[in-house]
Amino acid sequence: MLFLQDFLNLAGGILFMSYTKFYKSFTLNGRSFENVEELLSYSETISKDVFSFLKYWFDTTDLITVQTSGSTGKPTTIQLKKEYMVNSAIATGDYFDVHEKTKALLCLSPNYIAGKMMLVRALVLGWQLEVIEPDSNPLKNVKSNYDFCAMIPLQLHNSLLQLQRIKKMIVGGGVVSNELIDKLQEVSTKVYVTYGMTETITHVAIKQLNNFKSNTPLRGRTAWQSHENNYNTLPNIKVTTDNRNCLVINAPKVSDTEIITNDLVELISETEFKWLGRYDTIINSGGVKLIPEQIEKKLSIVIDCRFFVAGIPDEVLGEKLVLIVEIQDSRFKIQDLKFKITNLTFLHKYEIPKEIYAVEKFVETETKKIQRQLTLELLNL
Repeated sequence: MLFLQDFLNLAGGILFMSYTKFYKSFTLNGRSFENVEELLSYSETISKDVFSFLKYWFDTTDLITVQTSGSTGKPTTIQLKKEYMVNSAIATGDYFDVHEKTKALLCLSPNYIAGKMMLVRALVLGWQLEVIEPDSNPLKNVKSNYDFCAMIPLQLHNSLLQLQRIKKMIVGGGVVSNELIDKLQEVSTKVYVTYGMTETITHVAIKQLNNFKSNTPLRGRTAWQSHENNYNTLPNIKVTTDNRNCLVINAPKVSDTEIITNDLVELISETEFKWLGRYDTIINSGGVKLIPEQIEKKLSIVIDCRFFVAGIPDEVLGEKLVLIVEIQDSRFKIQDLKFKITNLTFLHKYEIPKEIYAVEKFVETETKKIQRQLTLELLNL
């Protein structure tokens, strides 16, 4: 495993971590630095958010305070050990083979863990990092080429025509649609979807989305090979399930305790799993348990805008399945969509939405994740 002398010191035979240094080959927007003070001074001129994080990273404490995204509940603040953030950075470097002098692009907000960890990876691994303002179409004005980048699905979708500028890409913070995955088969960039959360210091498992030796099409025509459809954990991470069949993560290098999630999975092995959906979004409709994420995957074949399904109270069924679509104009015809859905041969009769509702704009978190419950409240559902 690659490790960094600038971050490790040996004193009296005891190994300890120092956060007052950075890897000597690290650069920020093309500039190198002699010391932390010089780096902080420059970072303040390019981004107040980058400066704010670096200031806390280089202080004398061992912890960083971060905020969860709030996509499945109210945003909360938690504290992460800097040591574990370094461990996570090293694991990413080893898994993707992105070490010293990797040219990387930061197009995410440093206010959240995904953006913070791009900075930590750059400092720890000695990357040549370029920072641009977070934008839904981050590559529109970019002329350089990069070895590594992280995006959310919306950014990835909007960057397809320029994606050849990046060799390796990780995408997280939301579901990657079947339609987008199909389009990724046509690009040279190696794209991986990540599984993780703030508590696990971003990703703990990875699934490759394209550049397979033998592609098999999606959209319900042919199933992906099983290994292509599963997440594989990073080194030193093991997974099990609890009595709900929800994922339990054992990652001693990034967390002091096991992390019990609300993610329903099919466990393949202690290092491999298939993600099915969220336990807390299961819909009980007339005694039939429906997993929204599995239904959404099927519906994405005929729906080309953002959408989600949910359960709302019903006198007869207890909960009835409804479809919420995001549209901005009148060209979208609900009746046409109903016809297409009812003719999906692989959609079970219980998986056909009872009602379809349209909204001009979903309620989102700052990181563009859909807030389902608040959107339902917007529609008085």
